[in-house]
Amino acid sequence: MARMEESEMRRKLDRREFLKRGTLAGVVAAAGLSTAETLAAAPALPVLNGAPAESFVELADRQLDSQAFCLSVYDSITPSLAFAATSASAARDWQHAARTRLIERLGGFPGARVPLNAEVLETKDFGSYTRERIVFQSREGLSVLGYLLLPKDRPRPLPAIVAFSGHGRGVDDILGIAPDGSQLPQRGVGYAKEYGIQCVEHGYATFAIEQLAFGARRDAAARKAGPAENSCRPAACAALLLGQTMIGWRAWDAMRAIDYLATRSEIDATRIATLGASGGGTTSLFTAAVDERVKVGVVSAYFNTFRDSIVSISHCPDNYVPGLATDMEMSDVAGLIAPRALFVESGRRDPIFPIAGSEKAAKKAGEIFHMLGATDRMAYQIHDGAHEFYGVGAFDFLSRAL
Repeated sequence: MARMEESEMRRKLDRREFLKRGTLAGVVAAAGLSTAETLAAAPALPVLNGAPAESFVELADRQLDSQAFCLSVYDSITPSLAFAATSASAARDWQHAARTRLIERLGGFPGARVPLNAEVLETKDFGSYTRERIVFQSREGLSVLGYLLLPKDRPRPLPAIVAFSGHGRGVDDILGIAPDGSQLPQRGVGYAKEYGIQCVEHGYATFAIEQLAFGARRDAAARKAGPAENSCRPAACAALLLGQTMIGWRAWDAMRAIDYLATRSEIDATRIATLGASGGGTTSLFTAAVDERVKVGVVSAYFNTFRDSIVSISHCPDNYVPGLATDMEMSDVAGLIAPRALFVESGRRDPIFPIAGSEKAAKKAGEIFHMLGATDRMAYQIHDGAHEFYGVGAFDFLSRAL
């Protein structure tokens, strides 16, 4: 035992000496010092947290890294509702239990639907489609603003897509609306590439709703700060304090948007899809997971593992659901959509939703679809872009699934 303790002590001392020399070498390299000047540089070690960096070498065997700790906790968890079914019947039982738990984790939904009190505020003609500006009531104390785009040359009733924007200027980004209310002169601007307009151009009724804390649904401080500022951080953190979540709030808004579409004679309420990129992809995925009226979910620039994305990389707090990782991974959330349809696209160069995590999650979700006899109801596409909407495979998939 004494020999082992002596060996361990020597190992630690060797490691500390190595780190000490490495720290000094870093100072020398940064300062551009020559080898002859190295010793003279020794007293000039940088200061960290009010103490010389050399003193932190003594902590080399301690565990101070916050990300390493978060990942170690994640890795120690065995999610209680991770998919493990070995038959279609067991998979359906799992879906029921997992969906119930997911809704609880999201903060639950209102026990009763308030009247929509929907109002069409404005209608504009854009040649091949019309655009209505609409407001409706989602729950007590909260209204939703959205735009319903209706193609003119398609037979009624129309299949419909509920579209959600990600971070940026809100719904204006996906509809190409300039700050002054006019249409932007160029297309393909930003990561959204006006996918709301792309949807209607592909023949779908498109209800692009403003997500809570974006655009017209921001707080006063964000509105004052500029058109691209959002109020996600204060609102999402308030939701957590209240035992709710921003994802839950946004998913309920989406469900009420589907309620509204069901009141419109132009819409086929049995053919509803959700679609979004980045933060819009979050809402699209979770809405399709909890609302079985959604026939197809399209998720762009978001789908990943929790571990590789929002646990490992700094994200807006609107991404977080307390305790969810103890129940399931993102692939399990996707599995709640089966045997309905799911399309996922990811950019090979997306810096905040790494492609390796996306591929891993898609493979796991595909296993759930396979177990439920719906292998052809899930598609996954990798494109060469970064954090952006691509859409090529998505619209091909929608044409078949919706």
